[in-house]
Amino acid sequence: MKPYLLLSAACLAVAAIQAPATPVGAPADSAGLPDLLDPQNLTAWCVVPFDARKRGPEQRAEMLQRLGFRSFAYDWRAEHVPTFDAEVEALKKHGINLVAWWFPTEAGDPNARLILEVIKRHSIHPQLWVMGSGSPTKTDAEQRQRIGQEAERIRKIVELAAPYGCPVELYNHNGWFGQPDNAGAVIERLKQLDVGGVGMVYNFSHGHADVANFPAIWKRIQRYVVAVNVTGMVADERLIPPSQGDHELGMLRTIQQSGWRGPIGLIAEQGGDAEVTLGQNLRGLEHLRKELAQPGSDTPPLKQRKQP
Repeated sequence: MKPYLLLSAACLAVAAIQAPATPVGAPADSAGLPDLLDPQNLTAWCVVPFDARKRGPEQRAEMLQRLGFRSFAYDWRAEHVPTFDAEVEALKKHGINLVAWWFPTEAGDPNARLILEVIKRHSIHPQLWVMGSGSPTKTDAEQRQRIGQEAERIRKIVELAAPYGCPVELYNHNGWFGQPDNAGAVIERLKQLDVGGVGMVYNFSHGHADVANFPAIWKRIQRYVVAVNVTGMVADERLIPPSQGDHELGMLRTIQQSGWRGPIGLIAEQGGDAEVTLGQNLRGLEHLRKELAQPGSDTPPLKQRKQP
């Protein structure tokens, strides 16, 4: 048994998190916001396609409520399209705020308009998380061309989503687009095109290449980041709970010390029963929260400690 402290559902009750109107990177923006890993600051993510129990909308909302989550980012696959409306309705019924929606990569995708019409029907305004890919560029000219192409792709999505009141956020998944400095360059290019309000979602699970230089990288991207999804970080890039890796405590300390106080996501992408997976993540994050409260306490991860 891991030496976690068990959390009660009451302790994990979280308040609804609204998408910030401006980037949350500046330390001054943290005034009045909860501590970085406060239970009020947590969002469940990557749940729907990875739950071995294959819960439906009502069962999923009940599960999130039991765990104490009040904020949810919606990941989906083609088989979930018919239940979009039921998903939103179940979340509302159980007091869960749908803060983000995994969105198609192209404005012309038929599901893009379908999602936005669901959003309109239910009068919600989630962030739209958009990914990309691409092989590395080889020359400065190719890099500039890629930035322009990706900025134009995102511009079309922003234009499509604007009437629905949904901000568009870049999601660091894989490939060229998944590199945070490239996403930052796309955001800056969008600003040159008079397209503002686009931010970035930073995922630890897709940031293993950033570990060695994370403090410098974070300093460059902090002003763009609107959400951070946390996992344990190990060299072989396995998906493991927070506090079970070698680097997540140091990365979180960098974020904490920068003054950034945006929402923190916990993912169920590891598979298995999503309730069990999210529960493990919550317990691991609570351990990290206590470590962060002790300056300079970058102690070895739990997996390296002697078990009782």
